[in-house]
Amino acid sequence: MADLPTHTIVFEILTRLPAKDVGRSKSVCKQWYALLSTQDFVKIHCSRSVVSSNQRVLLIDDLTCSVRPIISNNNDYGPSSTVTFPFHHQNNDVSILSHLNGLLCVCLNDTYELLLWNPTTTAFKRLSTPDSHGFYINNLDAIGLYVDADDDYKVLHIKRRSGVLGVYVYSREVDSWRNIPFITRQEYLSPHFNWSAGTFCGGTLYFTVCECWIGGTNVVICFDVNSEQFKEISFPPVPSNGMVQGVLVNVKNVLHMFASTGMFEMTHDLWTLQGDYWIKVLSCPPIPPISLSLWCDITHYVTNGNWFMMTKLGKLFTIEMDMKPFECFYPVSWFRGFKGAVFVQTIVSPSI
Repeated sequence: MADLPTHTIVFEILTRLPAKDVGRSKSVCKQWYALLSTQDFVKIHCSRSVVSSNQRVLLIDDLTCSVRPIISNNNDYGPSSTVTFPFHHQNNDVSILSHLNGLLCVCLNDTYELLLWNPTTTAFKRLSTPDSHGFYINNLDAIGLYVDADDDYKVLHIKRRSGVLGVYVYSREVDSWRNIPFITRQEYLSPHFNWSAGTFCGGTLYFTVCECWIGGTNVVICFDVNSEQFKEISFPPVPSNGMVQGVLVNVKNVLHMFASTGMFEMTHDLWTLQGDYWIKVLSCPPIPPISLSLWCDITHYVTNGNWFMMTKLGKLFTIEMDMKPFECFYPVSWFRGFKGAVFVQTIVSPSI
C-alpha cells in the first residue's frame, strides 16, 4: 500500500471490475477490503459502471423476482437469474419508485414502507420511522432519488394527505428525515394533479405534474438538490385537446421528454431541455399514430439509435431514428405486465 504507483495501478484495475467481482475481491486481504470500502473507490467505480452493457432489468410478478441482461441486437432480454428479496414482503407486492446509480427506492405495498435497496449487493435500508416518515401512498405521493454536491444520497418525498401536505428529504449520511418548504403553487399538491416520479439530471430533480382531465394544466416542477429550491417550467408546447403524457429520461446528463398526446390515436414527440425551454428532437410520424387505450402506461428505452415504446400490456413499437445510439436508457416502471426497473450494477450502499 505504501508503494503509490502499485497502489494506483491496483486501484485503476479494481474500479473497472464488475460489481459482484468487487464484492468477492474484498476477501483477498485486509488492504483490499479497506481500499474497496472507501467512498472514493465506490464513487469512481460507480462512475465507470454507468454503461449500457452493465444495465439490467429487474422484473417482478406475483411469484418471482428476476434480473435479466438486455440484448440490444434483437431488442430482447437475456437469460434470467432469480432474485430473493432480502426484506419481508407480501406476495411480491413491491413497487420500484425511483432508481439511481444501482440503488432502488422501493415501496412495500402491504405496509406502505419505503426502502433503499441495492439488488446487486442485496443490501437494503428501511426509511420508515415511528413518527410516520417514510411511508408512501400510491397516486398521492411522489418520490425522487438523487445525490447532492457532497455525494450524499437523498430521497425527496412529496406527501399529499387529506388536509395535510408536506415535502420531506431523507439523508443517507445522517439517516434521518426533515421537512423543507414547497415554494411554488400550492394547488399542484392537490390530488387533482398527477405527479410523476422524479428524474435526476444535472443537479436537479424533475417531475411532470399533469391535471387529471383533458385540457388541464401540465407543468414541470424542478427541485435544485443543492439549494433545495423549487421552481416551475413550462411543458413542451404539445396540443392539449386530448390526453397528455410526458415521460422524462436522463440521456447522458441531458433531460429529454417523450410527450404523448391524443385520444384513441396518440402521437409522440421527443423533446430535449435547453435552459428552461424545450426543443423538439424528433416527431412521430414518420410512423403512424399508435392506438392505445386511455390511461395506458407507456415505457420506452433506447438502443442502437432506435426508440422502443412498450404499452402496459406488452405491445412493442419501434421508432427509427437517424441519431447516434445513446449509452444509457431509463424507462418507467412497467414491462410486459411485470413491475420492475432498469438499474446499473454498482456497489453503492443504501446506508453509511
